[in-house]
Amino acid sequence: MRYLVTHTTTYTYDDDVHDSYGVGHLVPRPLPWQFVAAHDVRIAPSPAALRTELDGYGNELTYFQVVEPHRELVIAATSDVRIDDPVYDATALADPWEASRPLRSDAASAWSATEFALESPLAAHAEEAAAYAAASLVPGRPVGEAVTDLVHRIHADFEYDSTATTVTSTVAEVLRKRAGVCQDFAHLTLACLRGHGVAARYVSGYLATEPPPGKERIVGADASHAWVAVWLPGSDEWLAVDPTNDQWAGERYVTVAWGRDYGDVSPVKGVIFTEARRSTLAVSVDVAPVDPAPIAKETTS
Repeated sequence: MRYLVTHTTTYTYDDDVHDSYGVGHLVPRPLPWQFVAAHDVRIAPSPAALRTELDGYGNELTYFQVVEPHRELVIAATSDVRIDDPVYDATALADPWEASRPLRSDAASAWSATEFALESPLAAHAEEAAAYAAASLVPGRPVGEAVTDLVHRIHADFEYDSTATTVTSTVAEVLRKRAGVCQDFAHLTLACLRGHGVAARYVSGYLATEPPPGKERIVGADASHAWVAVWLPGSDEWLAVDPTNDQWAGERYVTVAWGRDYGDVSPVKGVIFTEARRSTLAVSVDVAPVDPAPIAKETTS
């Protein structure tokens, strides 16, 4: 599949902003199954400084500074991306899930996966999460099967509810409410797996969707999405799974960045200097298929 992705973030203020510093994860990663044909980031007012670099996880970061006084700031990113279904090594998927614990592994790549087996600020270890995961992580069970079962159970046991949580909600809160959005389900999955020593990382990007039958596609109605990737030491691959939609991430998933949790890969954040007392944030995301093949309806957040 090929997609044209447009992600527009608009900040408005009730007084002039005299200086604005920002950083964003806005450019999809080049990957064996994902080819980025073109990308562009435009900022208005025009920035006095704009540069890009890779962070410690290999994600592309866009830095900018706007010094022109403004009451509206617009960050618009567009990307032309082609995606294939990832192909995983069947032998690696059949390894017992215990092999995906880098702290107990002698695999050559264990050192690079170790950080993703440790708790992080937004995916802290919780005894209840580890206990919940235990029903899926049966001793000796193949990692592909165990992780797929865990994702299936989270999808069945937790309700998608955009009003249940906020961007700062904890894993403990999600477990208590049994509800949340894709960010919450990704953090819960991380806590479940890392609580047993399994290396898993938070993945941020987009999921191509379509409206219900009979409804027109609304441009800009999509949203950022989040899922999880689990380390497969037998092949040094990472199995990408989506607990929000109970499936493996395939050709409709546009990968932008990955890290320990949402805090490492937030789309845009920054600092402003202003006397403004109020501000608003509006985000518009559109993932438009360039190929005519149909796309199934899914849930994003």
